[in-house]
Amino acid sequence: MRLEDYFDFLTPDDIRLRGHRIGIETILFDYLDGLTPEEIALRYPTLTLEEVYATITYYWRNQAPIDAYLKALEAYDARMLREQELSPSPAARRLRELVQARHEAARCSGPRDATA
Repeated sequence: MRLEDYFDFLTPDDIRLRGHRIGIETILFDYLDGLTPEEIALRYPTLTLEEVYATITYYWRNQAPIDAYLKALEAYDARMLREQELSPSPAARRLRELVQARHEAARCSGPRDATA
């Protein structure tokens, strides 16, 4: 089996493990954060240890383009987070209002007397 056979190259910015909906970035971010392949396989029980090792091996054989791939994904995630913060959905806005109202209510009620 060729190493590339472990993956589905859906688009240049979407590489997933074949048979899964998980992107290689999920495994690689954990690996680059210091998790061992065994810890990663335990974290994602639908993946085999072989698939985790294949992803890491693919990374080391293609480090420069995969580093660029990961950097582009991080930039995209940061951009989407900024957009969401600037223009939240109506549901997100409502949740923020509810959280703020709860905090204000707690602040107004003051500390409770545990002896009462």
